[in-house]
Amino acid sequence: MLLEGKNAIIYGGGGQIGGAIARAYGREGARVFLAGRTAATLERVAADIRAAGGRADTAIVDALDERSVDPHADAVAATAGAIDISVNVIADSDVQGTPMADMALDDYLSPVLTSVRSKFLTSRAAARHMRARRSGVILTFGGSGDGTAGRRYALGGLQTGFDAIEAMRRQLATELGGYGIRVVTLRTGGVPDAIPREFEGRAAIEADLVGQTLLGRTATMEDVGNVAVFAASDWARTITGAAINMTCGAVVD
Repeated sequence: MLLEGKNAIIYGGGGQIGGAIARAYGREGARVFLAGRTAATLERVAADIRAAGGRADTAIVDALDERSVDPHADAVAATAGAIDISVNVIADSDVQGTPMADMALDDYLSPVLTSVRSKFLTSRAAARHMRARRSGVILTFGGSGDGTAGRRYALGGLQTGFDAIEAMRRQLATELGGYGIRVVTLRTGGVPDAIPREFEGRAAIEADLVGQTLLGRTATMEDVGNVAVFAASDWARTITGAAINMTCGAVVD
């Protein structure tokens, strides 16, 4: 198993993306610490992991509040002995579908402020523990270069938030590389599986996303989990300061 003996915190672990990553980590031998704001969704994911023979713990954590993030990270390190992997996939609080010219300022800034604040806090908490052991992996999700010019759907401030996190990722990788800590973005062109089935515009968004790819499909939840396992494992030990492109060709590097 690729993550045997590793301890991973997943912020947003009760969500669709976080749950997919958590289940894949559990399958590959990691002890998974699911953090989020809704106990019921966290427990559902934890139950799946345990039923498959894995180890999972849950905790109510507000990734936007350092008074919540820091004590939780300290508790995980004390309980498990180390934090090997930190993944932040909390919701971006984005407002989509409204052209920028018609948007309220707060709606545009919401995903930018949410992304930067939460990724800073969770990355900082992990790095403080990882530095002492001179190893660790910090993963974020999204990525820049998502073909905005060819996209007809109004994304609001979502892409601006992604770009800000890419700048943070580069800086973190530069500062932490000397401690053996890797920082990597999992770049997707969108994962339609994460959109609620009942959402009225789901089909149109999925068709738009698929139409931008070279492979004629988008990443699935299984793809996301598998790539996240690879990125966190020693098989990817040469990769840092970079984005792993799983856009199915929607972005060509």
